Amino acid sequence: MAIVSRLPEQHRPDHRRARRIFFSRRELDQLLQLYSRQVARGEWRDYAIDQSEDTAAFSVFRHSLDSPLYTIVKTAPGSSRHGDYALLHRRARLASGQALNEVLSLLQRSLGGPRALGAWPASSA
Repeated sequence: MAIVSRLPEQHRPDHRRARRIFFSRRELDQLLQLYSRQVARGEWRDYAIDQSEDTAAFSVFRHSLDSPLYTIVKTAPGSSRHGDYALLHRRARLASGQALNEVLSLLQRSLGGPRALGAWPASSA
């Protein structure tokens, strides 16, 4: 009877170690805060998080069966000449930047200003 054992990844001579891209907890917090505010306004209904070897994507949908309304894509640092983050509307690139905040600020403007992100004016009571 043969015994099969798996070699650790670092011992394989032909293994090219690909860096998998993920959203950090802080990035997910920012994305989900925006998402929840837009759901409360009745604008968005669903979201998806996709991950491949070289990208992570957060997509929002107006209706569950539609194509994504907006997608925020994160790539490996320095792998894109446009930046590490990109904002897509349908399939068109709206913005790109080195930080998630740069991309979210453009999305905030396209959604109707600071109120879209919950920056409500103080009440005068």
